[in-house]
Amino acid sequence: MPPRIPSLRRTFRFIVSPTVDSKSSLFLPFLLPQARNASILADLRDNTKAYSHKIKRGRGPSSGRGKTSGRGQKGQKAHGKVPSGFQGGQTPVEVVAGKRGFDNQFSVNMSKVNLDTIQSWIDQGRLDPSRPITLKELVKSRCIHGIKDGVKLLGRNSTELKTPIKVLVSRASASAIAAVEANGGSVTTRYYSPLAIKRVLKGDSPSEAFEPGPLPLDPQYKFRLPDPTSRKDIEYYRDPAHRGYLSHLVGEGETPSLFFRTPGKGKIATKKSVAAKAENRIW
Repeated sequence: MPPRIPSLRRTFRFIVSPTVDSKSSLFLPFLLPQARNASILADLRDNTKAYSHKIKRGRGPSSGRGKTSGRGQKGQKAHGKVPSGFQGGQTPVEVVAGKRGFDNQFSVNMSKVNLDTIQSWIDQGRLDPSRPITLKELVKSRCIHGIKDGVKLLGRNSTELKTPIKVLVSRASASAIAAVEANGGSVTTRYYSPLAIKRVLKGDSPSEAFEPGPLPLDPQYKFRLPDPTSRKDIEYYRDPAHRGYLSHLVGEGETPSLFFRTPGKGKIATKKSVAAKAENRIW
C-alpha cells in the first residue's frame, strides 16, 4: 500500500511558521501539498455506460448466447454469412428489369401550407392577421412542422380565405397569389438558404424582410439574409409573376431571364469590325 499524503501534510504544518504575511498567504495554497491519497491511481475507471463490452458468444447456456451463439437453428445464416444483396441464387431483379429513374439533385423539399389552413388558424386565434405571416410565425403557431428548403404557399380551398393577410414565404402558386390579392392582401417571395432558415427561426436573422433587394446590416441581428447565387433561383425571384423580392431589377421590356438579352440593347457588329476580324485570321 503506498504511503498516505495527509500524513506528510501534518508534518509540513509544523515546518511552516504560523506567522505569515498577506503577500505570502496568496501563494500558500500552491505551496501546500495536495490532500489526496496516493492510491487514487489504482481507482481510476470510466464512467458507467461509457463503452459497451463485447458480447461473448458460445460460453454456455447461462450467458444467453451459448450453444448456437444467437444464430438460431440451422439455415444459411446459421452456417455462414450471407452477402448483402444476395437473393437466394436467382438472377438479381436489377439485372433482369434494370434500374429505372434517378434522384434529382436539384430538387428542393418545400414545406407546404394552404390557404384554408391559414384561415383555420386565424379563426382559432393561433395566427394574428394584423401582423405579417412569416416562416417564424408559421412554425411558432405549429401551422407547419419543420422547414427544410423553404415554405410554399398553395391555394387549396382558396374560397375559404376571408381575411386580408400579408405573407412572406419562399414560393407561392399562382392560384394562392390571386386568392390573397383578391382579399386585399399581398404575397412576397424571398430566397432562404437552409442555414438562413435556421437563423430566422432562432432569431439571429430578420424574419419580416419585405424590402426589395439586399437588407442593410441591422445591429439587432447577428446575420444578414443571403441572396440567391444560382441562375435558377435568381430568375425565379426576378419574376414579377412570382412576386419575387428582386422583381424591381427587371426593367420595362425586359424578362426575368438572365440568358436572353433584351432586344435593342445588344451590340450590333459593323462591317468595319467584321473586316478587322477577317484580316487577323491566319488562314
